[in-house]
Amino acid sequence: MRLDYPEVALHVPTILLPNENIALDKWAVIACDQHTSEPNYWDEVYQRVGQEPSTLHLVFPEVYLETADSSETIESINERMGAYLREGVLRELPPGFVLVERTLAQGAVRKGLMVALDLEHYDYSDGAQELVRTTEGTVLERLPPRIQVRQQAPLEVPHIMVLIDDPQHTVIEPLFAAKQKPLYDSELMLGGGRVRGYHVGDEASIEEFVGHLSALGRGEPPMLYAMGDGNHSFATAKAVWESIKEQAEDREAVMQHPARYGLVELVNIHDEGLEFEPIHRAVFGVDTQELMAAAAAFFAAEEFSWNYCEDGEEAAAAAGAGHAIAFFSNGRRGSLRIGDPVSPLLVASLQAFIDDFIECYPLAKVDYIHGEAALEKLAAEPHCTGFLLPGMDKRALFEAIAADGALPRKTFSLGEAEEKRYYVECRRIVT
Repeated sequence: MRLDYPEVALHVPTILLPNENIALDKWAVIACDQHTSEPNYWDEVYQRVGQEPSTLHLVFPEVYLETADSSETIESINERMGAYLREGVLRELPPGFVLVERTLAQGAVRKGLMVALDLEHYDYSDGAQELVRTTEGTVLERLPPRIQVRQQAPLEVPHIMVLIDDPQHTVIEPLFAAKQKPLYDSELMLGGGRVRGYHVGDEASIEEFVGHLSALGRGEPPMLYAMGDGNHSFATAKAVWESIKEQAEDREAVMQHPARYGLVELVNIHDEGLEFEPIHRAVFGVDTQELMAAAAAFFAAEEFSWNYCEDGEEAAAAAGAGHAIAFFSNGRRGSLRIGDPVSPLLVASLQAFIDDFIECYPLAKVDYIHGEAALEKLAAEPHCTGFLLPGMDKRALFEAIAADGALPRKTFSLGEAEEKRYYVECRRIVT
């Protein structure tokens, strides 16, 4: 069976799953970059899992990046990966894809397909025009801890979701018509809903899938995939792959290395179960009055104003020309307005100010929050201001990326925090 389809940057992977005796509701945990300001969430995950086999022991939750011993944690991750391989915790499937059917907590169903994408057709540098396009700017400073985890790891355990633009539902959805007995079927912890997986390993289905996929390419040079979730994780895989190539003595043989590919879940941007949610900003360590004074200085030439809303008054009262942004602070709601913004994108204007402020005010920090309720709860604490951002029309994404390149960092989210991908599948990335 053919395994490589370079014309669509695709590899048919050999996927590893937990053996059938493993409790999937403890094995599967949410993406490590979620709930980064909510240590209580991750503390509860650790309490639920304990020492049972789990992907919790194979990833580095980002909430602990500043408090845990990184070298010790990474060493533990690599040791646990090796143990899971040696002790039969993981079982190897025949080469193929895995259909993922995710029932979200509110009942919507999102369909996806686990595949491996060729990192030779991806470049996270500004302006790159490969088959796989980044959708947001890559912050190089965020890569080193991820690289440290991956470069010695025998496995990849991805939370990456990559989007395709298939309004006619010709690529992923037909595979569900022929689905067989599920590989796994389980509830997910802490409001994650339910997940089922089905194997796709017959050559005819794979060839048909590739044919439909290849018809989706747009533009010149063509664009086929857009990063959804896990942009920095995919960039990490690319950085490690480039390092492997540089160190290889046989440049031809190294092109067969498994680290050339990254395991991802493909999702159709037109899937009814996929919603684009805004990613809000919370700025910690500074009083709101001081933050707004800095904003007034930063936007001095852009007609800046702000106010707290009176009881019963909506934050949109400050709306008009330019950008209006609601915020939470000390249990109150307010609004700011940038009347004559330099950037046409609201998120770009706000992010430019926050980046400048954080650089000049070292005691402050920013976090990116999924969900209005979570933002409001955080902003009720002293010295925290939560900026509430609007959503984005998902149908505009591919056109925007093809025309203008990457969007500002953290412009959108594929659903709320609990709707993110949970770790289930693994793949070997060592020879």
